[in-house]
Amino acid sequence: MNPLLFAAAALAGGIGAGLRYLVDVGVARLLGTRYPWGVLVINLTGSFVLGLITGGFPAAAFVVGAGLLGGYTTFSTAMLDTVALWRDGSSRAAAFNAAGMLLLGVLAAVAGLALGAALAG
Repeated sequence: MNPLLFAAAALAGGIGAGLRYLVDVGVARLLGTRYPWGVLVINLTGSFVLGLITGGFPAAAFVVGAGLLGGYTTFSTAMLDTVALWRDGSSRAAAFNAAGMLLLGVLAAVAGLALGAALAG
């Protein structure tokens, strides 16, 4: 692999991690912390953007996908939040978080792929 491409992906991953923190904190300020809305927003926007990049700009997929979005999205936090909701007695919220994250994430990726393909023409 090209060392410059690898370095760009690593730098983009750090930026993505910082962006994830900012989005999570911002969404929590707007919507509160009773439900992990920030992680939902992060994973859905990440799924959409990865679809967009993959569908329309595949040359950028490694740096943006593996780098930026790899640092930005967070499946493990989503699953930990699901367990925390369940343990706190919020079984409906836990079920929505697990199933909703998957279904909405797939829909976001499909929408991103479609838009990317349309933009690439």
